[in-house]
Amino acid sequence: MELYGLLAVLVVLVPEWMAGGALQGFRSQRRGEPLPPSGGAWQRLPELRLASLELADLRQLARQLHLPGYAGLNRERLTARLLRRLRGRKAL
Repeated sequence: MELYGLLAVLVVLVPEWMAGGALQGFRSQRRGEPLPPSGGAWQRLPELRLASLELADLRQLARQLHLPGYAGLNRERLTARLLRRLRGRKAL
């Protein structure tokens, strides 16, 4: 059991610590300005809003919109159906 614990630390935690350190190094060496805050386009375009959601959030939105058969859809198909539904509601 202790061997598995040691392997877990070596295989999972050590690479994560190394990656975290590398990311901190990249941030400190970065030049230029930070990314601008999300603007009005993010709030106007449903494609951008849906792209920022996790799959669980997309499914929750589909449930709220009473979209049938959403649970078995992958992210791309679910996003496409949600966009059609959202655009259809705007047209009304």
